[in-house]
Amino acid sequence: MAQIDRVLRSNIKLRHLQLVVALDQFRHLGRTAEFLAVSQPAVSRMLGEVESMLELTLFDRSTRGTEPTAAGLSFVRFARSVLADYERTRDEISAEQSGAAGRTRVGSMVVSLPTLVGPAVEMLKRSAAQATVLVEEGDLTQLLPKLRLGEVDLFVGRLEPGYASPDLVTEALHKEPMVAVTQPNHPLAGQARVTWPSLANHPCVVPPPWASLRVKLEQQFFKHGLQPPVDIVETASFLAQLTFLHERDAVAFMAASVGRHFERLGVVRTLRVKVPVDLPPVGMITLRGRRLTTTTLEFMQCVRKVAKKRD
Repeated sequence: MAQIDRVLRSNIKLRHLQLVVALDQFRHLGRTAEFLAVSQPAVSRMLGEVESMLELTLFDRSTRGTEPTAAGLSFVRFARSVLADYERTRDEISAEQSGAAGRTRVGSMVVSLPTLVGPAVEMLKRSAAQATVLVEEGDLTQLLPKLRLGEVDLFVGRLEPGYASPDLVTEALHKEPMVAVTQPNHPLAGQARVTWPSLANHPCVVPPPWASLRVKLEQQFFKHGLQPPVDIVETASFLAQLTFLHERDAVAFMAASVGRHFERLGVVRTLRVKVPVDLPPVGMITLRGRRLTTTTLEFMQCVRKVAKKRD
């Protein structure tokens, strides 16, 4: 234990951390060497240095590539966290030197992107035009690990209770109901009243099986005495949703404000049918105890103001 502590505090360098993160990403010495713009023997030598200092095997090597050991996975998590803090500090110092207004990294679900995060970015830019906002789209399964590693500063999206944890600080902002949508020229789009049986007779784009919304949508079909549609495409991607709405003439389900936003743009048409599913509120999540940049705090205040205007 003392040996590992000494190495982590005194001997490990940034290039070692960058190496193990790249190896974890590519799982191949040659591709890692190409990415780092060094020779493959140099990659092998640096990895050997780290393992020798720690007296641990971090990656198993084979003809098929490299695979992290249990110790390697722990070290990769450590490396990602340190590199994220390094990048955050570098950006803050660079912003101060250049007179810019700082930087924040936001992880956003689709439900909050066009009608909450987008307007909040615009509001922030009006007061700090040089502030940089990095927005990464995804769901909780993708973005919470990035939040914990420091790769994003803030999560904005649905506050699924199953992901609640003592290390997370949550702030609910508003409720967001669901709607059914199609492409604008779909046969259902012009109907004054759409029924669940009519939805069941069309191809549907639905969330993956692990998503709570998927279960609740299927319950609605059962509630109306119907079997859920069998002609489905499963996806958590908003771009995939839009693609299959048009390519397959499918029905999809999305947040009401997102549906209205893209209806105004002529991309979708909201159907006249109630989708009475009970969903968690939309809000923000930060990591407890982590110091947030001034720009992140300002952005969060902008998100709160945008959410308040919705009420």
